[in-house]
Amino acid sequence: MTRAPDIDRLHVPKGSAVPRVNTVLGAVPVDELGIVAIHEHIGYGMPGSELDSRWWKTPEQRYEETVPKLRQFHEYGGGTFVDATGICNGRDIDYYKSLSAKTGVHIVACTGFVGGDTALPHFARASVEYLTEQFVHEITVGIGSTGSRAGVIKVGVSRGGRMTDLDKRIYRAAARAAVRTGVPILTHLAIDPEPAVDIFRQEGLPLDRVLFGHADDGPNAPKTPHAWILEQGGRIGFDTFGYETELEDPPFWARPRRERLQHFISLVDQGHLDSLLASADANCSPLGWPGVKGHTVNYIFEQLIPDLRGAGLDDATITRLFVDNPADFLSIRS
Repeated sequence: MTRAPDIDRLHVPKGSAVPRVNTVLGAVPVDELGIVAIHEHIGYGMPGSELDSRWWKTPEQRYEETVPKLRQFHEYGGGTFVDATGICNGRDIDYYKSLSAKTGVHIVACTGFVGGDTALPHFARASVEYLTEQFVHEITVGIGSTGSRAGVIKVGVSRGGRMTDLDKRIYRAAARAAVRTGVPILTHLAIDPEPAVDIFRQEGLPLDRVLFGHADDGPNAPKTPHAWILEQGGRIGFDTFGYETELEDPPFWARPRRERLQHFISLVDQGHLDSLLASADANCSPLGWPGVKGHTVNYIFEQLIPDLRGAGLDDATITRLFVDNPADFLSIRS
């Protein structure tokens, strides 16, 4: 079995109040999160995919695809799975609650949208004020009638590579909700970050509360100003590990395995360890598309951690990447 880093629980200074994180089964102390997969999906699909009969799956089929992956994640030493599936893209909170109870894995659900282009008209026409209240409600009261509270806010750049007016409204609403509730923001794509940083600063949101995601994928890594984002105080997500050009049928966002790894190691070597997080962005049971064969959240243990060790990172550094940094990022801050 792949060896997890030799870690103890996250160290919290004696006498300090332990921050908490919203999971689908309730808020948990941050020192109980363990190894965190910071950007994953139980199931992700574009709006309307549930109406296409080619992709219908029974609950039994979805469980059959998903439970073994999460159980393996837990057996490898994984503690927490952050589901970055936004509103309109297939969130199913009651299903997540069942999966968490069955597998022992903490699941953190999100509010927000993958991008403005995935928001259905009801939300696409909404004001910043309306969207803010939607996000705050899902964080402080609950998502629908589930009673489960979101632990992170998802935002993203729409297709085309530039932030649209709708994207900017969503980012502003997310910033206001993050300031009010203390939960962080996770972005889909880190391209065109200047308008986002301007919005976050205008709304008084510290940039260490933002993880600029997909900064490592094939098409977008060259367009992402990694150094500039880090200079502003933001965090960088290398969260598409495993989507490699070496795959039999690679997706369009694939990148050569060694190139991605060397890019990541270079940022560690430059002293940015505390601002980096890593994940696999895998789908346990894709919705409305076939997914990428063989790619699961367990790439983290089966390939990524061994690759990081092979590149010279010790267990203390790996623990920072998968335990300490995610815990600090996910903690609800008053």
